[in-house]
Amino acid sequence: MQDAYLEKTIRGLTRAISESLFSERMAREPGLLQKLDPRVRLAGVLVLVLAVVMCRKLEIIASLFVVAAGIACLSRVSLGVLIKRVWLVILIFTGIIALPAVFITPGKSLIAVGSTQLSISVAGLRTAAMLILRVETAATLTATLVFCTPWNQILKALRFLRMPPEIITILTMTHRYIFLLLETAQQMFESRKSRTVGRMPESERRKVVSRTAGVLMSKSIELSNEVYLAMLSRGFRGEVRLLTDFRLAARDYAALSAFVGTAVAAIWSGR
Repeated sequence: MQDAYLEKTIRGLTRAISESLFSERMAREPGLLQKLDPRVRLAGVLVLVLAVVMCRKLEIIASLFVVAAGIACLSRVSLGVLIKRVWLVILIFTGIIALPAVFITPGKSLIAVGSTQLSISVAGLRTAAMLILRVETAATLTATLVFCTPWNQILKALRFLRMPPEIITILTMTHRYIFLLLETAQQMFESRKSRTVGRMPESERRKVVSRTAGVLMSKSIELSNEVYLAMLSRGFRGEVRLLTDFRLAARDYAALSAFVGTAVAAIWSGR
């Protein structure tokens, strides 16, 4: 009987790698954002997120949420993916944070909770709804950008926005190391599983996890030195360079104008 612990670990690592491949495939779809210059995608999402943060009216934020969902659908991001990976997670996490505001915000009482002094106010519901909807909208926009844009293009677009090259380098190496270590860990657990007969006791499972973590740490330290020397030998000086250069077309200017116009209108209406 194979050990269920190792099987769950292998399935989790495989799922994490497959999700990264899912994003890479979606970035090649002929959608709305995919046709735009990465700098326009990034700038457009940033101004819309800024508008969401600055708006003070629930109706305007709800309109921006509809816009964000529309952009995601036009970019070939399915509603199932958004519901499963973004909306439900944000709803649960933000809902827990916003729940006390329903009871402690002063205002007209809507529902009294039993015989206690707690009551749900209209202002409290509106405050909680605004917080949840604001986070949902911002998360939808950023998730759509990540789904529709390869990571290296996002980093190069950030460099065009004058982000320091040191931060870009850290983000680049972190992203690469995450999946490299995931793949290494998956191979180690599969190798362990192929040599395991029967069910391991709990103490042995803990030893497997600690040993795997130790080996991964030593491998990462050794590999970081090798990668650093390889990058220096190839002339790396902190700048992200791609084989294709970014070029703005007429549709990029039109899309950027639409993004900025929508954001300005939302901020003006939501004051």
